[in-house]
Amino acid sequence: MADNTNQPGDKKPNLLNSNKKPKFNYLWIYLIISFGFIIYLQFGNFGMNQKEIFDTKFNELVIKKDIQSIKYTRKDDRIDIYLKESSIKTDTTYKKFRDKNLKGPHFYYMISDFKVFNDNLEKIKEREIESILLNDSTLKRTDVEQSYDFDIRQDTSKGWGFDLIWMVLMVGVFIFFIVSMRNMRGGGSGGGLFNIGKSKAQLFDGKTQQPVSFKDVAGLEGAKYEVEEIVDFLKNPKKYTVLGGKIPKGALLVGPPGTGKTLLAKAVAGEAKVPFFSLSGSDFVEMFVGVGASRVRDLFKTAKEKAPCIIFIDEIDAIGRARGKNAISGSNDERESTLNQLLTEMDGFTTNAGIIILAATNRADILDRALLRAGRFDRQIQIELPNQNERKEIFEVHIRNLKLGTDVDLDFFSKQTPGFSGADIANLCNEAALISARKNKTCIEKEDFLAAIDRIVGGLEKRGHLITAQEKKVIAYHESGHAVVGWLLEHASPLVKVTIVPRGRALGAAWYLPEERHLTTTEQMMDEISATLGGRAAEDLIFGKISTGALSDLEKVTKQAYSMVVYYGLNKKLGNISYYDSSGQSEYAFTKPYSEKTAQDIDEEVRILISEAYERAKNVLSTNKEKLVELAEYLLEKEVIFAEDLERIFGKRPLTTDQAEIDPTQSV
Repeated sequence: MADNTNQPGDKKPNLLNSNKKPKFNYLWIYLIISFGFIIYLQFGNFGMNQKEIFDTKFNELVIKKDIQSIKYTRKDDRIDIYLKESSIKTDTTYKKFRDKNLKGPHFYYMISDFKVFNDNLEKIKEREIESILLNDSTLKRTDVEQSYDFDIRQDTSKGWGFDLIWMVLMVGVFIFFIVSMRNMRGGGSGGGLFNIGKSKAQLFDGKTQQPVSFKDVAGLEGAKYEVEEIVDFLKNPKKYTVLGGKIPKGALLVGPPGTGKTLLAKAVAGEAKVPFFSLSGSDFVEMFVGVGASRVRDLFKTAKEKAPCIIFIDEIDAIGRARGKNAISGSNDERESTLNQLLTEMDGFTTNAGIIILAATNRADILDRALLRAGRFDRQIQIELPNQNERKEIFEVHIRNLKLGTDVDLDFFSKQTPGFSGADIANLCNEAALISARKNKTCIEKEDFLAAIDRIVGGLEKRGHLITAQEKKVIAYHESGHAVVGWLLEHASPLVKVTIVPRGRALGAAWYLPEERHLTTTEQMMDEISATLGGRAAEDLIFGKISTGALSDLEKVTKQAYSMVVYYGLNKKLGNISYYDSSGQSEYAFTKPYSEKTAQDIDEEVRILISEAYERAKNVLSTNKEKLVELAEYLLEKEVIFAEDLERIFGKRPLTTDQAEIDPTQSV
């Protein structure tokens, strides 16, 4: 177990080359020029906003007198049409031209011969003029003819300018991608498309930051011993090589989240005094094909130049998952190619002398076997949740900068936090400080730590939660049922505290102090299941009906009973058989490792186990019904009761030999 937070005065990791200015990539010049041409063509009105029209529409424009001028381009046999500003402002059909403030051309009209077009245009004008004069004889012909006149311009040039622009644009884009692809083929050395194939590893330097030492890592004595040997080899290599020994090429840190794997790697970086490359497994993952393998090559190429050195890969399961285990075939080709390159670099045809690999994961069961073999990761260092003594050491690390009251007892807190990881304890100490500051205290007292434990384990207290009187009574008897059965059964965990104040998603809760044991017997598991079912049994006994409040209890006992039958071989009918797969090879299997008949037997035995435990809990409560009622009513009154309250009603709890060292009367 370890302190998993930053130490006081820590600085952000610095790259050794961080003082160098980033080198400008000339490929950006091509990109900027290309985008400049595209924008110029878009907003320069090179025909991009024009709409093609045909004979009917063109005749309509002539008749409506909307045309300001037309331009004939001989090269394309194309007529560009410019509309009058007055028509654009008054005619709603031209609204888009008005909104975009387009000066024209607004339409274009493809023709086959300009002479034929001109003759047809004159015929249209003549027909419209004759019609107007026929309807109104007072008008002068010259005035009417003048209203239909508009400028006609002709462009007889070959029009190479526009084609030249597009030609330059395409050549620029072509050069841009050719150079980019050439660099990408260079892998890590070239950096790929804008350095995309270059490794993202950070190179730590103990001179520019305050290093973490092994003294800052509490607990983890066995794990520290293993990695200290690696550090010692880097400092005194002759001590090992004189006898012909070789240091392990790699060490894999395996353990639950928050137990200190990354912190231990930081300590190695601070103690080794050699170049230390740090990166995450996800840093190799990219959407481009081949980038992951390129980054692996670049990482090891850089590491060879700095040897002897250490490479730390956090969360290596991101790229180290067993090949061919994805549910969808073919979806993981890129990740597998990255893994193949990593396997080759770690122990392939060429050797990487002087490079030590450290990696961390909490899913060692899904890693590829080739990655775990000797020669790559020679050692697997297990990092488990801390025991009571290690939790006390972790508390001592985290309270260094805290102002504590005189009633703070670390031995007591280490007993009250079974199953807490180093990160959990760090969060607990910080939460206690926040609670104390919220109450305007000058120091952190014992009750602040206890409130922080309740907050972390049970969730935020909801004093304003609306609960009816009947619901509150049911909750009180439910929690009292847990407490009574757990108190009277020999192997159940000792009670610490019971509350009916809603916390988190729970309407009530009971805190226990479980034994820290490595082996569990059938009798112990059956007592635990019975204590868990004590809440529902109390509801059934007192009210004659049950509620949905036992959902989490039922989920817990179902998993426990299933594990007894299927995994631990603690069932007489199925015998000494376990279907547990520690290798993780059946993770994506579509079939169960047992027959349908065996599945029916498992379901039946699980049901029998839970039924027996339930009846046992109900019998215990029936025998002590009066005391159950007394305890529940007291809980309704006080809302929170402690172990001494049960001792006052039921007497001292008989202790087993294993529990003799634990004092259940200590209250939270």
